[in-house]
Amino acid sequence: MTDNSPDNSAAVSRHRNSGPGRLLIAVYGVFALAATARAAFQIGTKFGEAPLAYLLTALAAVVYVLATVALAMPGKRWYWISVGAVGLELVGVLTVGLFSLLDPEAFPSDTVWSLFGRGYGFVPLVLPILGLWWLFLNRPGTPTVQTTERISPAA
Repeated sequence: MTDNSPDNSAAVSRHRNSGPGRLLIAVYGVFALAATARAAFQIGTKFGEAPLAYLLTALAAVVYVLATVALAMPGKRWYWISVGAVGLELVGVLTVGLFSLLDPEAFPSDTVWSLFGRGYGFVPLVLPILGLWWLFLNRPGTPTVQTTERISPAA
């Protein structure tokens, strides 16, 4: 008879949304709310001043919302959606960051990703790197060993 109790479980699947993953999801959630509110305000009140910057902020908001949801959901499909969203965020922050340095006149108003997220303490630059690292560590099919064996001191 096979014992499937937790004490005999040699390998347990990792969960993206547990431990440090919860903090990552929370930070993505805060950025999703902040970018969405900022984009809605800017597009609703002063779109004509800097349409490219405000549309890029709206794009960042969509990416942050998608990343937040995908990181929180279990399953392989959501894993790959989160990899795509976080990867797109990294490409976005690097691209917009570089162009905002090379051609500041194209960005009369900052976006979330302008100057690599300088206005947000460079968190938009660091966040996708940490996110991709976390996703790599918690990719589907990567087991983690959980030991529940008690070790008694030598006599």
